[in-house]
Amino acid sequence: MRKIAFLCHTREAIVAYRGTRAITAQQFLTDAARLASMLPEGRHVLNACSDRYQFAVGLAACLIENRISLLPPTYVPEMIRYLKEFAADAFCLTDNAACDIDLPLVHLPANLARQTGIYDIPTLACDQQVAYVFTSGSTGTPIPHAKTWGPLVTNVRAEATRLRLTATGPQHVLLATVPAQHMYGFESSVLVALQSGQAFCAEKPFYPADIAHALAAVPRPRVLVTTPVHLRALLAYPIDLPAVDMVLCATASLESSVAAATEARLNAPLIEIYGTTETGQIASRRTSQSPNWQLWPGIELAQNHGATVAQGGHIEIPVQLGDLVEILDNDEFLLHGRVQDLINIAGKRSSLAYLNHQLMAVSGVIDGVFYVRKDGGALSQTGTTRLAALVVAPGIAVASIMRSLRNRIDPVFLPRPLQTVERIPRNSTGKITASALNQLRSGI
Repeated sequence: MRKIAFLCHTREAIVAYRGTRAITAQQFLTDAARLASMLPEGRHVLNACSDRYQFAVGLAACLIENRISLLPPTYVPEMIRYLKEFAADAFCLTDNAACDIDLPLVHLPANLARQTGIYDIPTLACDQQVAYVFTSGSTGTPIPHAKTWGPLVTNVRAEATRLRLTATGPQHVLLATVPAQHMYGFESSVLVALQSGQAFCAEKPFYPADIAHALAAVPRPRVLVTTPVHLRALLAYPIDLPAVDMVLCATASLESSVAAATEARLNAPLIEIYGTTETGQIASRRTSQSPNWQLWPGIELAQNHGATVAQGGHIEIPVQLGDLVEILDNDEFLLHGRVQDLINIAGKRSSLAYLNHQLMAVSGVIDGVFYVRKDGGALSQTGTTRLAALVVAPGIAVASIMRSLRNRIDPVFLPRPLQTVERIPRNSTGKITASALNQLRSGI
Protein backbone atom coordinates (compact mmCIF):
# COMPACT_ATOMS: atom_id res chain seq x y z
CA MET A 1 0.00 0.00 0.00
CA ARG A 2 1.36 3.39 -1.03
CA LYS A 3 2.18 5.77 1.82
CA ILE A 4 2.27 9.58 1.92
CA ALA A 5 4.13 11.75 4.42
CA PHE A 6 2.04 13.81 6.83
CA LEU A 7 3.85 17.03 5.88
CA CYS A 8 6.48 18.16 3.40
CA HIS A 9 8.40 20.71 5.48
CA THR A 10 12.12 20.54 6.24
CA ARG A 11 13.26 20.39 9.87
CA GLU A 12 13.57 24.15 10.43
CA ALA A 13 10.74 25.19 8.11
CA ILE A 14 7.88 27.06 9.76
CA VAL A 15 4.61 25.13 10.04
CA ALA A 16 2.54 27.54 12.10
CA TYR A 17 2.42 30.90 13.85
CA ARG A 18 0.93 31.67 17.25
CA GLY A 19 0.79 35.42 17.15
CA THR A 20 4.29 36.48 16.15
CA ARG A 21 5.90 33.23 17.33
CA ALA A 22 6.97 30.88 14.55
CA ILE A 23 6.76 27.12 15.15
CA THR A 24 9.06 24.83 13.19
CA ALA A 25 8.29 21.40 11.76
CA GLN A 26 10.58 19.83 14.35
CA GLN A 27 8.68 21.49 17.22
CA PHE A 28 5.35 20.49 15.68
CA LEU A 29 6.33 16.83 15.32
CA THR A 30 7.79 16.78 18.83
CA ASP A 31 4.52 18.12 20.22
CA ALA A 32 2.53 15.56 18.21
CA ALA A 33 4.70 12.66 19.36
CA ARG A 34 4.39 13.66 23.01
CA LEU A 35 0.62 14.02 22.76
CA ALA A 36 0.38 10.65 20.99
CA SER A 37 2.07 9.03 23.98
CA MET A 38 -0.47 10.69 26.34
CA LEU A 39 -3.68 9.61 24.61
CA PRO A 40 -5.95 7.27 26.60
CA GLU A 41 -7.63 4.21 25.16
CA GLY A 42 -10.34 4.77 22.60
CA ARG A 43 -9.97 4.90 18.84
CA HIS A 44 -12.42 7.76 18.20
CA VAL A 45 -11.40 11.28 19.22
CA LEU A 46 -13.57 14.39 19.18
CA ASN A 47 -10.96 17.03 18.36
CA ALA A 48 -12.60 20.17 19.79
CA CYS A 49 -9.46 22.33 19.96
CA SER A 50 -10.24 25.90 18.89
CA ASP A 51 -6.55 26.84 18.59
CA ARG A 52 -5.66 25.72 15.05
CA TYR A 53 -2.15 24.66 16.05
CA GLN A 54 -3.47 22.54 18.91
CA PHE A 55 -6.02 21.05 16.51
CA ALA A 56 -3.25 20.13 14.06
CA VAL A 57 -1.13 18.63 16.83
CA GLY A 58 -4.14 16.58 17.92
CA LEU A 59 -4.77 15.46 14.35
CA ALA A 60 -1.16 14.39 13.92
CA ALA A 61 -1.13 12.55 17.25
CA CYS A 62 -4.28 10.67 16.29
CA LEU A 63 -2.83 9.67 12.93
CA ILE A 64 0.40 8.48 14.55
CA GLU A 65 -1.68 6.23 16.82
CA ASN A 66 -4.15 5.27 14.05
CA ARG A 67 -7.01 7.04 15.82
CA ILE A 68 -10.00 8.52 13.98
CA SER A 69 -10.96 12.16 14.49
CA LEU A 70 -14.63 13.01 14.87
CA LEU A 71 -15.48 16.37 13.27
CA PRO A 72 -19.17 17.18 13.87
CA PRO A 73 -20.66 20.52 12.78
CA THR A 74 -21.70 21.43 16.33
CA TYR A 75 -21.20 20.39 19.96
CA VAL A 76 -24.80 20.75 21.10
CA PRO A 77 -25.94 18.05 23.58
CA GLU A 78 -28.02 16.23 20.96
CA MET A 79 -24.99 15.84 18.69
CA ILE A 80 -22.81 14.65 21.57
CA ARG A 81 -25.47 12.07 22.49
CA TYR A 82 -25.38 10.84 18.92
CA LEU A 83 -21.57 10.62 18.95
CA LYS A 84 -21.67 8.56 22.14
CA GLU A 85 -23.99 6.11 20.39
CA PHE A 86 -21.94 6.18 17.19
CA ALA A 87 -18.59 5.62 18.93
CA ALA A 88 -18.89 4.39 22.51
CA ASP A 89 -15.12 4.65 23.02
CA ALA A 90 -14.94 8.33 22.04
CA PHE A 91 -13.20 10.92 24.18
CA CYS A 92 -12.81 14.66 23.69
CA LEU A 93 -9.49 16.41 23.06
CA THR A 94 -9.83 20.05 24.13
CA ASP A 95 -7.76 23.17 24.78
CA ASN A 96 -10.59 24.80 26.73
CA ALA A 97 -10.21 24.51 30.50
CA ALA A 98 -13.95 25.16 30.89
CA CYS A 99 -15.03 22.60 28.28
CA ASP A 100 -18.39 21.04 29.27
CA ILE A 101 -18.75 18.49 26.46
CA ASP A 102 -20.27 15.33 27.94
CA LEU A 103 -17.42 12.97 27.01
CA PRO A 104 -14.26 11.91 28.82
CA LEU A 105 -11.98 14.94 28.49
CA VAL A 106 -8.29 15.16 27.64
CA HIS A 107 -6.96 18.69 28.16
CA LEU A 108 -4.00 19.78 26.07
CA PRO A 109 -1.41 21.78 28.00
CA ALA A 110 -0.43 25.12 26.49
CA ASN A 111 3.08 23.82 25.83
CA LEU A 112 3.41 20.11 25.14
CA ALA A 113 7.08 19.57 24.41
CA ARG A 114 9.90 20.08 26.91
CA GLN A 115 12.48 19.73 24.14
CA THR A 116 12.60 19.73 20.37
CA GLY A 117 14.40 16.54 19.54
CA ILE A 118 12.01 14.69 17.23
CA TYR A 119 11.99 14.96 13.47
CA ASP A 120 10.33 11.76 12.36
CA ILE A 121 7.71 12.62 9.76
CA PRO A 122 4.86 10.09 9.93
CA THR A 123 4.04 8.34 6.66
CA LEU A 124 0.46 7.16 6.38
CA ALA A 125 -1.15 4.51 4.20
CA CYS A 126 -3.46 6.01 1.60
CA ASP A 127 -6.35 3.94 2.94
CA GLN A 128 -5.83 4.96 6.58
CA GLN A 129 -9.00 6.58 7.87
CA VAL A 130 -8.41 10.09 9.12
CA ALA A 131 -11.81 11.31 10.24
CA TYR A 132 -15.56 11.13 10.19
CA VAL A 133 -17.40 14.27 9.14
CA PHE A 134 -21.14 14.55 9.52
CA THR A 135 -24.08 15.89 7.54
CA SER A 136 -27.75 16.05 8.51
CA GLY A 137 -29.90 13.40 6.90
CA SER A 138 -33.45 13.92 5.69
CA THR A 139 -34.71 12.82 9.11
CA GLY A 140 -32.31 15.11 10.97
CA THR A 141 -30.15 12.19 12.13
CA PRO A 142 -26.44 12.91 11.46
CA ILE A 143 -24.89 10.88 8.65
CA PRO A 144 -21.17 10.01 9.03
CA HIS A 145 -18.81 10.26 6.07
CA ALA A 146 -15.42 8.59 6.33
CA LYS A 147 -12.37 10.49 5.08
CA THR A 148 -9.19 8.61 4.22
CA TRP A 149 -5.66 9.91 3.87
CA GLY A 150 -4.94 9.34 0.16
CA PRO A 151 -8.05 11.10 -1.20
CA LEU A 152 -7.62 14.00 1.25
CA VAL A 153 -4.05 14.53 0.08
CA THR A 154 -5.05 14.30 -3.59
CA ASN A 155 -7.70 16.94 -2.95
CA VAL A 156 -5.57 19.52 -1.13
CA ARG A 157 -2.63 19.05 -3.51
CA ALA A 158 -5.00 19.85 -6.38
CA GLU A 159 -6.04 22.97 -4.48
CA ALA A 160 -2.43 23.96 -3.85
CA THR A 161 -1.63 23.57 -7.55
CA ARG A 162 -4.66 25.64 -8.56
CA LEU A 163 -3.70 28.39 -6.09
CA ARG A 164 0.01 28.17 -6.93
CA LEU A 165 0.95 27.33 -3.37
CA THR A 166 4.05 25.20 -3.83
CA ALA A 167 6.88 24.02 -1.60
CA THR A 168 9.40 25.46 -4.08
CA GLY A 169 7.81 28.94 -4.08
CA PRO A 170 7.55 31.56 -1.33
CA GLN A 171 5.92 30.31 1.85
CA HIS A 172 2.46 31.77 2.35
CA VAL A 173 0.87 32.19 5.78
CA LEU A 174 -2.79 31.15 5.92
CA LEU A 175 -5.07 32.97 8.37
CA ALA A 176 -8.56 31.45 8.62
CA THR A 177 -11.73 32.84 10.13
CA VAL A 178 -13.40 29.41 9.93
CA PRO A 179 -12.86 26.55 12.41
CA ALA A 180 -10.47 23.74 11.56
CA GLN A 181 -13.25 21.22 12.24
CA HIS A 182 -15.31 22.48 9.29
CA MET A 183 -14.49 20.67 6.00
CA TYR A 184 -13.47 23.92 4.30
CA GLY A 185 -11.30 24.99 7.23
CA PHE A 186 -9.88 21.48 7.61
CA GLU A 187 -8.78 21.32 3.99
CA SER A 188 -7.98 24.95 3.17
CA SER A 189 -6.27 26.09 6.36
CA VAL A 190 -4.60 22.96 7.80
CA LEU A 191 -4.14 20.15 5.28
CA VAL A 192 -3.25 22.34 2.32
CA ALA A 193 -0.53 24.03 4.40
CA LEU A 194 0.93 20.73 5.56
CA GLN A 195 0.92 19.26 2.06
CA SER A 196 2.33 22.26 0.19
CA GLY A 197 4.97 23.60 2.54
CA GLN A 198 2.93 26.61 3.70
CA ALA A 199 2.26 27.83 7.26
CA PHE A 200 -1.02 28.49 9.08
CA CYS A 201 -2.04 30.76 11.95
CA ALA A 202 -3.22 29.26 15.23
CA GLU A 203 -5.79 32.01 15.73
CA LYS A 204 -9.38 32.04 14.47
CA PRO A 205 -10.29 35.75 14.45
CA PHE A 206 -13.91 36.71 13.91
CA TYR A 207 -14.25 40.50 14.11
CA PRO A 208 -12.56 42.84 11.59
CA ALA A 209 -10.22 44.38 14.16
CA ASP A 210 -9.10 40.91 15.28
CA ILE A 211 -8.52 39.84 11.67
CA ALA A 212 -6.40 42.92 11.06
CA HIS A 213 -4.38 42.32 14.24
CA ALA A 214 -3.75 38.65 13.38
CA LEU A 215 -2.70 39.50 9.81
CA ALA A 216 -0.27 42.15 11.02
CA ALA A 217 1.46 39.62 13.29
CA VAL A 218 2.67 37.35 10.46
CA PRO A 219 4.91 37.97 7.44
CA ARG A 220 3.85 38.21 3.81
CA PRO A 221 2.74 36.67 1.55
CA ARG A 222 -0.53 36.21 3.43
CA VAL A 223 -3.70 34.33 2.51
CA LEU A 224 -7.02 35.12 4.19
CA VAL A 225 -9.27 32.02 4.32
CA THR A 226 -12.75 33.28 5.05
CA THR A 227 -16.50 33.41 4.27
CA PRO A 228 -18.95 35.89 2.69
CA VAL A 229 -20.19 36.97 6.13
CA HIS A 230 -16.70 37.88 7.32
CA LEU A 231 -15.92 39.67 4.05
CA ARG A 232 -19.04 41.83 4.25
CA ALA A 233 -18.12 42.78 7.81
CA LEU A 234 -14.58 43.68 6.72
CA LEU A 235 -15.87 45.83 3.88
CA ALA A 236 -18.24 47.69 6.22
CA TYR A 237 -15.62 48.29 8.92
CA PRO A 238 -13.55 51.50 8.61
CA ILE A 239 -10.12 50.12 9.42
CA ASP A 240 -6.76 49.97 7.70
CA LEU A 241 -6.08 46.35 6.85
CA PRO A 242 -2.59 44.85 6.50
CA ALA A 243 -1.68 43.77 2.98
CA VAL A 244 -3.14 40.45 1.84
CA ASP A 245 -1.84 38.53 -1.16
CA MET A 246 -4.80 36.22 -1.74
CA VAL A 247 -8.31 35.72 -0.38
CA LEU A 248 -10.11 32.38 -0.32
CA CYS A 249 -13.85 32.31 0.25
CA ALA A 250 -16.36 29.48 0.68
CA THR A 251 -19.43 28.15 2.58
CA ALA A 252 -21.95 30.21 0.55
CA SER A 253 -22.07 31.68 -2.93
CA LEU A 254 -20.50 35.15 -3.08
CA GLU A 255 -21.91 38.02 -5.11
CA SER A 256 -19.57 39.26 -7.84
CA SER A 257 -19.98 42.81 -6.53
CA VAL A 258 -18.73 41.79 -3.08
CA ALA A 259 -15.83 39.91 -4.67
CA ALA A 260 -14.86 42.96 -6.73
CA ALA A 261 -15.16 45.25 -3.68
CA THR A 262 -12.98 42.87 -1.65
CA GLU A 263 -10.30 42.78 -4.33
CA ALA A 264 -10.32 46.57 -4.52
CA ARG A 265 -10.15 46.98 -0.73
CA LEU A 266 -7.43 44.38 -0.16
CA ASN A 267 -5.66 44.75 -3.51
CA ALA A 268 -5.52 40.96 -3.85
CA PRO A 269 -7.26 38.31 -5.97
CA LEU A 270 -10.26 36.57 -4.44
CA ILE A 271 -10.70 32.88 -5.25
CA GLU A 272 -13.96 31.20 -4.34
CA ILE A 273 -13.95 27.50 -3.43
CA TYR A 274 -16.86 25.14 -4.08
CA GLY A 275 -17.33 21.86 -2.28
CA THR A 276 -19.50 19.83 0.04
CA THR A 277 -18.95 17.88 3.22
CA GLU A 278 -19.36 14.65 1.27
CA THR A 279 -17.07 15.50 -1.64
CA GLY A 280 -14.65 17.95 -0.10
CA GLN A 281 -13.72 20.87 -2.34
CA ILE A 282 -14.01 20.20 -6.05
CA ALA A 283 -13.87 23.54 -7.92
CA SER A 284 -12.89 27.19 -7.80
CA ARG A 285 -13.49 30.46 -9.62
CA ARG A 286 -12.23 34.04 -9.75
CA THR A 287 -15.66 35.43 -8.85
CA SER A 288 -15.04 39.01 -9.94
CA GLN A 289 -14.11 37.86 -13.42
CA SER A 290 -16.43 34.96 -14.25
CA PRO A 291 -19.48 33.14 -12.82
CA ASN A 292 -18.10 29.84 -14.12
CA TRP A 293 -16.66 27.26 -11.74
CA GLN A 294 -13.66 25.19 -12.89
CA LEU A 295 -13.42 21.64 -11.61
CA TRP A 296 -10.34 20.16 -9.96
CA PRO A 297 -8.41 17.82 -12.30
CA GLY A 298 -10.03 14.37 -12.51
CA ILE A 299 -13.42 15.48 -11.12
CA GLU A 300 -16.41 14.87 -13.38
CA LEU A 301 -20.05 15.98 -13.18
CA ALA A 302 -22.90 14.03 -14.74
CA GLN A 303 -26.66 14.56 -14.89
CA ASN A 304 -28.80 11.72 -13.59
CA HIS A 305 -32.59 12.11 -13.73
CA GLY A 306 -32.37 15.85 -13.10
CA ALA A 307 -29.79 15.56 -10.34
CA THR A 308 -26.06 16.23 -10.63
CA VAL A 309 -23.54 13.60 -9.54
CA ALA A 310 -19.88 14.35 -8.77
CA GLN A 311 -17.33 11.59 -9.22
CA GLY A 312 -13.70 10.85 -10.02
CA GLY A 313 -10.51 12.35 -8.67
CA HIS A 314 -10.41 12.20 -4.87
CA ILE A 315 -14.15 11.39 -4.56
CA GLU A 316 -14.27 7.80 -3.35
CA ILE A 317 -17.89 7.09 -4.27
CA PRO A 318 -20.20 9.14 -6.56
CA VAL A 319 -22.04 11.88 -4.65
CA GLN A 320 -25.32 13.50 -5.63
CA LEU A 321 -25.02 17.24 -5.18
CA GLY A 322 -27.69 19.28 -3.44
CA ASP A 323 -27.20 22.19 -5.84
CA LEU A 324 -28.77 23.04 -9.17
CA VAL A 325 -25.92 22.73 -11.64
CA GLU A 326 -25.61 23.67 -15.30
CA ILE A 327 -22.73 21.71 -16.83
CA LEU A 328 -20.64 23.67 -19.35
CA ASP A 329 -17.70 22.75 -21.57
CA ASN A 330 -14.04 22.63 -20.52
CA ASP A 331 -14.73 21.15 -17.06
CA GLU A 332 -16.76 24.18 -16.04
CA PHE A 333 -20.22 24.61 -14.58
CA LEU A 334 -22.67 27.19 -13.23
CA LEU A 335 -24.54 27.08 -9.94
CA HIS A 336 -28.21 28.07 -9.76
CA GLY A 337 -28.93 27.61 -6.04
CA ARG A 338 -29.80 24.74 -3.75
CA VAL A 339 -32.31 22.09 -4.79
CA GLN A 340 -34.29 22.51 -1.58
CA ASP A 341 -34.26 26.30 -2.07
CA LEU A 342 -36.40 26.19 -5.22
CA ILE A 343 -39.55 28.28 -4.96
CA ASN A 344 -42.53 28.03 -7.32
CA ILE A 345 -45.19 30.71 -6.92
CA ALA A 346 -47.98 31.20 -9.45
CA GLY A 347 -45.98 29.31 -12.05
CA LYS A 348 -42.87 31.46 -11.56
CA ARG A 349 -39.66 29.95 -10.26
CA SER A 350 -36.84 31.33 -8.19
CA SER A 351 -34.58 30.18 -5.37
CA LEU A 352 -33.97 31.39 -1.83
CA ALA A 353 -30.28 31.80 -2.71
CA TYR A 354 -31.13 34.18 -5.56
CA LEU A 355 -33.60 36.14 -3.42
CA ASN A 356 -31.06 36.42 -0.60
CA HIS A 357 -28.53 37.69 -3.13
CA GLN A 358 -30.92 40.43 -4.23
CA LEU A 359 -31.76 41.39 -0.65
CA MET A 360 -28.07 41.68 0.25
CA ALA A 361 -27.51 43.89 -2.80
CA VAL A 362 -29.87 46.59 -1.46
CA SER A 363 -27.97 49.65 -0.26
CA GLY A 364 -27.79 49.80 3.54
CA VAL A 365 -28.55 46.09 4.10
CA ILE A 366 -25.90 44.46 6.28
CA ASP A 367 -27.46 41.00 6.47
CA GLY A 368 -30.69 39.33 5.46
CA VAL A 369 -32.44 36.06 4.77
CA PHE A 370 -35.61 34.92 2.98
CA TYR A 371 -37.60 31.96 4.27
CA VAL A 372 -40.81 30.10 3.51
CA ARG A 373 -43.45 30.87 6.09
CA LYS A 374 -44.42 27.81 8.10
CA ASP A 375 -47.12 29.46 10.19
CA GLY A 376 -50.82 29.75 9.47
CA GLY A 377 -50.10 32.46 6.92
CA ALA A 378 -47.86 30.25 4.82
CA LEU A 379 -50.57 29.55 2.26
CA SER A 380 -53.20 31.76 0.78
CA GLN A 381 -56.69 30.46 0.18
CA THR A 382 -55.48 29.22 -3.20
CA GLY A 383 -52.61 27.29 -1.65
CA THR A 384 -49.87 29.68 -2.78
CA THR A 385 -46.55 29.59 -0.94
CA ARG A 386 -45.74 32.78 0.96
CA LEU A 387 -42.29 34.15 1.62
CA ALA A 388 -41.01 36.33 4.43
CA ALA A 389 -37.63 37.83 5.19
CA LEU A 390 -35.53 39.14 8.05
CA VAL A 391 -33.09 41.97 7.49
CA VAL A 392 -30.37 43.83 9.39
CA ALA A 393 -30.33 47.40 8.07
CA PRO A 394 -29.79 50.04 10.76
CA GLY A 395 -31.41 53.36 9.90
CA ILE A 396 -33.06 52.07 6.72
CA ALA A 397 -36.87 52.03 6.56
CA VAL A 398 -38.60 48.79 5.60
CA ALA A 399 -40.55 50.68 2.93
CA SER A 400 -37.28 51.81 1.32
CA ILE A 401 -35.94 48.25 1.24
CA MET A 402 -39.20 47.01 -0.28
CA ARG A 403 -39.01 49.67 -3.02
CA SER A 404 -35.53 48.48 -3.90
CA LEU A 405 -36.65 44.85 -3.93
CA ARG A 406 -39.49 45.66 -6.33
CA ASN A 407 -36.84 46.78 -8.81
CA ARG A 408 -34.91 43.55 -8.36
CA ILE A 409 -37.36 40.65 -8.04
CA ASP A 410 -40.77 39.65 -9.38
CA PRO A 411 -43.60 40.94 -7.16
CA VAL A 412 -44.79 37.39 -6.40
CA PHE A 413 -41.54 36.81 -4.48
CA LEU A 414 -41.67 39.95 -2.35
CA PRO A 415 -41.46 39.07 1.36
CA ARG A 416 -44.68 39.37 3.34
CA PRO A 417 -43.63 40.49 5.86
CA LEU A 418 -40.13 41.95 5.77
CA GLN A 419 -39.02 42.44 9.38
CA THR A 420 -35.95 44.17 10.77
CA VAL A 421 -33.81 42.51 13.45
CA GLU A 422 -30.62 43.56 15.26
CA ARG A 423 -28.66 40.55 14.05
CA ILE A 424 -29.10 37.23 12.31
CA PRO A 425 -27.52 34.40 14.34
CA ARG A 426 -25.03 32.71 12.02
CA ASN A 427 -22.64 29.95 12.99
CA SER A 428 -18.85 30.02 12.73
CA THR A 429 -18.97 29.42 8.96
CA GLY A 430 -21.53 32.14 8.32
CA LYS A 431 -24.55 29.91 7.89
CA ILE A 432 -27.88 30.18 9.69
CA THR A 433 -29.38 26.91 10.88
CA ALA A 434 -33.08 26.11 10.69
CA SER A 435 -33.30 25.97 14.48
CA ALA A 436 -31.63 29.38 14.88
CA LEU A 437 -33.95 30.86 12.26
CA ASN A 438 -37.04 29.43 13.97
CA GLN A 439 -35.89 30.73 17.35
CA LEU A 440 -35.29 34.19 15.91
CA ARG A 441 -38.70 34.28 14.24
CA SER A 442 -40.46 33.16 17.41
CA GLY A 443 -38.93 36.05 19.32
CA ILE A 444 -40.20 38.73 16.97
